[in-house]
Amino acid sequence: GKRWRTQALVQQLYTLALSKVNMIFFQNPDDAALFKQRGILRDDAPTCVVNGSGVDTTEFSMVDIPKGPPSFLLIARLLGDKGVREYVQAAAQIRINNPEVRFAIAGWIDENPDAIKQQELDAWIASGTVHYLGRLSDVKPAIAASSVYVLPSYREGTPRTVLEAMAMGRAIITTDAPGCRETVVDGINGMLVTVKSVKALVSAMQAFVDQPDLTVQMGRKSRELAVAKYDVRQVNAIMLSAMHIH
Repeated sequence: GKRWRTQALVQQLYTLALSKVNMIFFQNPDDAALFKQRGILRDDAPTCVVNGSGVDTTEFSMVDIPKGPPSFLLIARLLGDKGVREYVQAAAQIRINNPEVRFAIAGWIDENPDAIKQQELDAWIASGTVHYLGRLSDVKPAIAASSVYVLPSYREGTPRTVLEAMAMGRAIITTDAPGCRETVVDGINGMLVTVKSVKALVSAMQAFVDQPDLTVQMGRKSRELAVAKYDVRQVNAIMLSAMHIH
């Protein structure tokens, strides 16, 4: 219905807008493939896939993992397709046998039709399942206070908050979905889980609860990966080169 017509219009506008450009940048290979599959781009269209918008690895520097039980953090707009509900359901299951484990959420509710309802958020807070941090102007203290960063999103470009958490030396749990899967080498700097699977999320979280040393080991790998692949200076250099700006 209305959603399909809107999507068709947007696709036509993309096709028109990108028909004569010199270079098209994508933040992950899945999106580049999707645009070609849908005929938005011609086969010989000039494209360049970059590693997201990058992260300033100087500003977001390595911070030691806090002492004590693992603590999990999700930063996102409070939308269903960010995996917020799956995160809360997994947190509730983990806390049955591990009430000392902390789960935090930072973000905000907006007018998006997919937004979490205020009543839902209030119920999560009242139950003690999650600590709600509100909308943060500076995410660094929240990341520093956590030991594992979680983003169970259904799809992303390249999630900036994941890159920031990686740069600060945090293990990552995210989905095997476009834009997310590129940030994690499964079992090295974090864990990839199936989209919309609370069971898979619980399993990944429980691994960090049972083996807290993983947070340190995988956190170091995240930092190494952020510096090697996602530093904003490298990303910018690739884009400038592709645009023949030196």
